[in-house]
Amino acid sequence: MENRSYALMTGFFTVALLVAAVLIGLWLNRDSTKMRPYEIVTTQTIPGLNPQAAVRYRGLEVGRVDDIVFDPRVTGQILIKLSIAEGAPVTTTTFASLGYQGVTGIAFIQLDDDRTGSPLLASDKGHVARIPLRPGLLDQLEKRGLSILEKTEQITNSLNKIVSEENAEKITSAVDNISKAAQAYGEIPKQLQPTLARMPELTAKLDRTMTSVNELSTSATTAVRNYDRLATSLQAPGGPIDRAAGAIASLEGVTSDLEMRTLPHLTDMTDEARISLRAVRRTVTNIGDRPQSILFGAAKAQPGPGEPGFVPPTK
Repeated sequence: MENRSYALMTGFFTVALLVAAVLIGLWLNRDSTKMRPYEIVTTQTIPGLNPQAAVRYRGLEVGRVDDIVFDPRVTGQILIKLSIAEGAPVTTTTFASLGYQGVTGIAFIQLDDDRTGSPLLASDKGHVARIPLRPGLLDQLEKRGLSILEKTEQITNSLNKIVSEENAEKITSAVDNISKAAQAYGEIPKQLQPTLARMPELTAKLDRTMTSVNELSTSATTAVRNYDRLATSLQAPGGPIDRAAGAIASLEGVTSDLEMRTLPHLTDMTDEARISLRAVRRTVTNIGDRPQSILFGAAKAQPGPGEPGFVPPTK
């Protein structure tokens, strides 16, 4: 009986010791951090995300995923319930995305913020705040990959159209034309060779021509200068034109005297001489007004009324 009592007491003591050890371990490992509830509402796929997954704020673990359920009020919408430490800076501009640990495929919630200094996002059990979920890296790669595949398919279809039999014949014809054009272009230097060989001779002739033009220009300049000197000397005070005008005046005086003293039968001769003197005077006057008429002749008189070429003035 004593051996049985001793064994029974030993068993009770062992069980009590194990229970105490478990309770002490639970007490030592208890989490005293105060948590706040948050929710993520999304219609995106969340592969690899499970309850008890980590919630990290810019790489620092700040909470965990409590549960993942479908929204009973909106069909196809998913609710991700989170518990986040009170000290985590969850603000009104904070957003969530899915992150993945290495190559294991285990997902976690990655929190980030568009800017710093935003007001904190209040949340409690009565009013659970919601954090928006943005597409993660894999989602973006998937969308862009689909877009790239669509564009690749379009390019492939375009290439198939380009390399069709009809277009292939056109491309072959175009290549042949380019080849012929290249051959024709290669013949051009041969055809230009005689012309290029004559270029020095043509250049020498051009130089001689330019020399002749320069000499002609010099001669023309000299002639113009001589003409200017001639006109200046003719129009100078006391020059030939002035002397001719004085002689004409003297002749007119002598004619007047003769007209008064001569006999009446000489009147006609005097009139003719006077007309001739007037014509000479007009000629001298015209030379004084237009000295170039000595070289180029007198200007043509304008036709009068009734003469050929007369044009009546317009109003």
